Amino acid sequence: MHVIDVVILVGWVAFWIYWLAAASTAKAGQTQWGRFVGFRVATILILLLLLRVKAFKDHSVTSDPVLQGIGLAVFVLGLALAIWARVYLGRNWGTPMSQKDDPELVTSGPYHRVRHPIYSGIILAMIGTTIAVSLYWLVAVAMIGAYFIYSAFVEERNMVRLFPGSYPEYKRSTKMLIPFIL
Repeated sequence: MHVIDVVILVGWVAFWIYWLAAASTAKAGQTQWGRFVGFRVATILILLLLLRVKAFKDHSVTSDPVLQGIGLAVFVLGLALAIWARVYLGRNWGTPMSQKDDPELVTSGPYHRVRHPIYSGIILAMIGTTIAVSLYWLVAVAMIGAYFIYSAFVEERNMVRLFPGSYPEYKRSTKMLIPFIL
């Protein structure tokens, strides 16, 4: 295992420990876990199967130090964006497509330019992992990216319903995932 692999692994573990700890401060609400449970279970099973058959062992690990450095920088920027967005969202945070009791529309901080910066940050961190570690991470980027885009569309329908006076204008003035682009 390369040093970059260990650094990124520790980064992901620390991020998810923080993420789970921060989840305890979220407002009460309803999650729609069952709505998309088939995709979630299938994703986990596919990844476990690929790990079990050692599909990622000894395959095109990035050895170029420049790519490793760029990937690590993109990884850190992605996690920083996700954490920054989580801090701004505060108690309004929830799992994808959850509905909070007494919701608030957050439009400051990273939400000033992007409507779903947590998704953007996690996808960016996964792209950084791909660049620094192995192209095989593109499978995870594609699967998680598709799930986050689907979640963003569902959440936006809910936000239009919850904030009919302010969300349409906010949606017109910001991008979904990438500032000034998408």
